[in-house]
Amino acid sequence: MRFTVIGCSGSMPGPASPASCYLVQAEHEGRTWSIALDLGNGSTGPMRSFLDPIDLDAVVLSHLHPDHCLDVCSLYVAINYTPGRSRESRMPVYAPPGAHERLGRAYGVEQPENLDGRYEFVDLVARRPFTVGPFTITPVPVFHPVEAYGLRVEADGAVLAYTGDTDICPELSELCADADLVLADCAYVDGRDDSEGVHMSGSKCARAALDAGGVKRLMLTHIPAWNDPEVCRAQAAAIWPGDVEIARPLATYDL
Repeated sequence: MRFTVIGCSGSMPGPASPASCYLVQAEHEGRTWSIALDLGNGSTGPMRSFLDPIDLDAVVLSHLHPDHCLDVCSLYVAINYTPGRSRESRMPVYAPPGAHERLGRAYGVEQPENLDGRYEFVDLVARRPFTVGPFTITPVPVFHPVEAYGLRVEADGAVLAYTGDTDICPELSELCADADLVLADCAYVDGRDDSEGVHMSGSKCARAALDAGGVKRLMLTHIPAWNDPEVCRAQAAAIWPGDVEIARPLATYDL
């Protein structure tokens, strides 16, 4: 299993990165399977350097804030209007309940658009695993102002734990235990951001990974353009015993 950081800018696209989107791939049954974890604004363009987004096997949305889901609308345009391209089946979109209506409102102008002709929306259910090709994906509820899930992705004997957007919470131990890599929301900075139930700081990311136990690698992501990534790294490194990695746009990582 490998994943490519398509977008890792927090809350909105940044000068060097779209908003949240991670392309996860693995070989299975003689071909490469590809899923997108989130499809934040601006992400479908850079994805083309690795894969035509029309060829995704599924999209999985951690929650329905624009910086994690809005390019589902752009993908809809690509599926409908790319000359000479088509899909034999609808694109599965696994998402919190209400995604069909939420994204239909985002795409429509005078009234919501019905996207069912191109998408098959499937509601995420807490702790109910589902499979896409070689991937087993388990949504774990996390601590955010809207219904939100961390996504535990397993394939080829490896585990990627993606927190989505969350503050530190007990469920992160369930999500991250024994993960080969934890991809952690680090939008906040200790000493500056003190609201609860929204995002983590570097120190909270490190504490969550340590509390989970067995985590091999910690990577900080969802860092907004107004944050200094090295400050976030330093706050995590004060607690995490190993190297603290920073997600880099268009970088690919093997698990």
